[in-house]
Amino acid sequence: MQFKRLSDLVSQGQLRGKRVFIRADLNVPQDDAGNITEDTRIRASVPAISMALQAGAAVMVTSHLGRPSEGELRPQDSLAPIALRLSELLGRPVPLLKDWVDGVTVAPGELVLLENCRTNKGEKKNSDELAQKMALLCDVYVNDAFGTAHRAEATTHGIAKYAPVACAGPLLAAELDALGRALLQPKRPLVAIVAGSKVSTKLSILRTLADKVDNLIVGGGIANTFMLAAGLQIGKSLAEHDLVEDARTIIELMKKRGASVPIPVDVVCAKAFSAQAEATVKLVADVQADDLILDIGPQTAAMLALQLAKAGTIVWNGPVGVFEFDQFGEGTRVLAEAIADSPAFSIAGGGDTLAAVAKYNITDKIGYISTGGGAFLEFLEGKTLPAVDILEQRAS
Repeated sequence: MQFKRLSDLVSQGQLRGKRVFIRADLNVPQDDAGNITEDTRIRASVPAISMALQAGAAVMVTSHLGRPSEGELRPQDSLAPIALRLSELLGRPVPLLKDWVDGVTVAPGELVLLENCRTNKGEKKNSDELAQKMALLCDVYVNDAFGTAHRAEATTHGIAKYAPVACAGPLLAAELDALGRALLQPKRPLVAIVAGSKVSTKLSILRTLADKVDNLIVGGGIANTFMLAAGLQIGKSLAEHDLVEDARTIIELMKKRGASVPIPVDVVCAKAFSAQAEATVKLVADVQADDLILDIGPQTAAMLALQLAKAGTIVWNGPVGVFEFDQFGEGTRVLAEAIADSPAFSIAGGGDTLAAVAKYNITDKIGYISTGGGAFLEFLEGKTLPAVDILEQRAS
């Protein structure tokens, strides 16, 4: 992927005195009182802002927050708490501007935060008129919001068409470099872990990966559907019976390529889905009609851990069991630690995956942790991300 980078513009001295518009992802969780409960995205936005300020630019930053109605700014949709947290992180005041589309006054070396961009009429529909107005505010547009890269909106796509220069910020660039390394130019064997409750929500990802990976490890309800495709009984476990044929097709497709979808040889079962349920390890042939499969068994976990130890690249999306309940988390723990110990380049993404990374304390042992959510999944599917596509077009 070829695109201009903010870091290159800085090193070339192209930002001094220039107006820089940064689209960040500052959409952080808040409690009922409006207090920020987790500020990872704000902290992740600081390098781009600091880079532009230190280069002598006049810096404008905006983001969405929550799900506001266009044309209406409710108190709960305001970026005021974000402005306060940014000022703490940067050690300087961060003024918050409303009604900014028709003009912004900011001097070189100064910073302003522009109120919630999704309150502007036309933002979600990627209005050309709105995008052109915003492009007039800046000399350089910077997209540093990978989490919104799969959406074509006025601040993620439209403005990039019309701004004099359009580039990627350090966070967006790092995401694309990591994903490109994992999927476009992987060191092999390439192993993907795709887990979750439903095949249907990740079927297109599985089909795409089936053409690329050497081992496709499935977990959760997805694994149950693949077990049915392999002719095994799964009791009353969660599965999608109408997609068994699709799962069988993926197994056969990979087999023809000399690749594999490892099917569990043992599982952890319970009679009920509950934090208090008793966990029982069973060989897959011994699963009873009233059993719920809630994790992979120790033999399966050990088998998969060996594959991960030999991998060159690992892509991880989803825990392989109900890891929130400790008695059904052993499979996910074993695989998490195997990924952490593997010499492979690893990339992990998705909310449940990041929760597992945190639970098993392996954050600093993952090659790259993607916070992109939907954008991460769409990249895995092989879809074009509109916000990235426009940056590539502008670079050419």
